Amino acid sequence: MKKPVIISIFTSVFFLVYGHSLAQESGYVSLFNGKNLDGWVGNKESYQAKDGMIVIEPKGGGGGNLFTEKEYGNFILRFEFQLTPGANNGLGIHAPLEGDAAYVGKELQILDNEHEKYAKLETYQYHGSVYGVMPAKRGFLKPTGEWNQQEVIVEHPKIKIILNGTTILEGDYLESSKNGTLDKKDHPGLQRSSGHIGFLGHGDVVHFRNIRIKELPNAQ
Repeated sequence: MKKPVIISIFTSVFFLVYGHSLAQESGYVSLFNGKNLDGWVGNKESYQAKDGMIVIEPKGGGGGNLFTEKEYGNFILRFEFQLTPGANNGLGIHAPLEGDAAYVGKELQILDNEHEKYAKLETYQYHGSVYGVMPAKRGFLKPTGEWNQQEVIVEHPKIKIILNGTTILEGDYLESSKNGTLDKKDHPGLQRSSGHIGFLGHGDVVHFRNIRIKELPNAQ
């Protein structure tokens, strides 16, 4: 007579713990099928699908870029990434397929902040920063080699980045650059409200998984 009670309690706990998480993922679409790079364009030699991950293994080359075939405007992007020591990559948003995404689109830094070779970077070059424009808070990456969870919320021109549960950047990139960008360079891509999402390689090994997106309404 007690077994149904036990099962009922277990079921209730399961939905309390996992149901909320599933509800939070409602409306999200996976950008990576875990098997191949269908739906992506760019350097499919350095970027490969392995063991349910997108892995960049540039083997001494520049690494190049890998972009979504589809363009996105406002969205919430969730993904996990694993850095190797000294790794440097980037998340391109609102980017065209040609040109340097850090300028013709926007590049959000993906970087091993704690590596000694990055000790003297500019504030806008560390992980989570909108490159050249907005600096992110430091100190919230997990130790190198562990998986990090990141969420990027874009509602042009506002952006918010949450790393491992902590907001490390939030603001308006047009407002932040109205008196000039931090790197003193032109960033015409700040005006773009849609474009491709991509990983921007810099010659280092980085792993990505669980990449999913929820599109948001564009401003009228």
